[in-house]
Amino acid sequence: MKRTIFTAALAFALLLALCLAPAGCSDDDPVRVDLSKREDLVAPRLTEAITYAYLPQYSHTISYQRHRQLLEYLRKTTGLPLRQIFPDTFEEHVKMVERGEIDISYSNPFVYVRLAKAGAHAFARVIEPSGEPYFRGQIIARADNAAVNSLEDCRGKRWIAVDPNSAGGYLFPLGLFYDHGIQQSDFETVDFAPGPGGKQEKVVLAVHAGVYDIGTIRKGTLDVVAGKVDLGAIRILAETRPYPGWVYAAREGLDPSVVEAISTAMFALDKDTEEQRSILNVAGMTGIIPAKDADYDPVRELIVKLGLDR
Repeated sequence: MKRTIFTAALAFALLLALCLAPAGCSDDDPVRVDLSKREDLVAPRLTEAITYAYLPQYSHTISYQRHRQLLEYLRKTTGLPLRQIFPDTFEEHVKMVERGEIDISYSNPFVYVRLAKAGAHAFARVIEPSGEPYFRGQIIARADNAAVNSLEDCRGKRWIAVDPNSAGGYLFPLGLFYDHGIQQSDFETVDFAPGPGGKQEKVVLAVHAGVYDIGTIRKGTLDVVAGKVDLGAIRILAETRPYPGWVYAAREGLDPSVVEAISTAMFALDKDTEEQRSILNVAGMTGIIPAKDADYDPVRELIVKLGLDR
């Protein structure tokens, strides 16, 4: 009985649907429906995005703003579905590359050395605004802090650094102190900027507020925070030697054709072309050139010298 009622209901529903169709429903215009014919519908496959991440030395907002145009250019030029993602910390960035969650990493050379141990490989490096493929760390203090006028004066002072994995904001200055006979234990305290992202800015703000005597940042950070801090109140105490610049690395196992397409597009960026010069300038670089793992051996040597390879 129930089967009969269901069959009748189904027949009525089909008849109603046909009568509501644009062709109409009348005795003069019968419509035949062949229920024996069927077609399987397959949902369209979504192309998996290629993830791109900028080591969070600045806030997520700044990271997005600096690389938005570059990502748009790469998508348009390569046709690849690139998507920028935002790790909260340096350590999270490293772990995400190791787990295969970041395909293309843009990081400092110290972090790259760690990524290389996990199978990532360098394929491009940037030319800094200085026009060189190198960058430096800086040691800063308040301009009115009369107790800090030289590296030697930093002994016994309060030091705030960017992150234990920061190159310009910690490792390079640590090497400079080491070369001048100053050990980490010679400071009253060595702290790292708290919270996710934006650590370079936080170092400058902490020194500006007088919470710390000295801070260490990568060269170029003061330009980024110029709208937030009175730079006249900040003094650059010293700069480190230059080290190889920020590096693009592909995670282990990423399709080589993807790396080839992205690197070719990057190397084609021309600072003499107005539109492309804007892309580079916003990203804080003047060009992108090929890189190989051996370019970062000077960083490995510094790591060994400081005993950080254990």
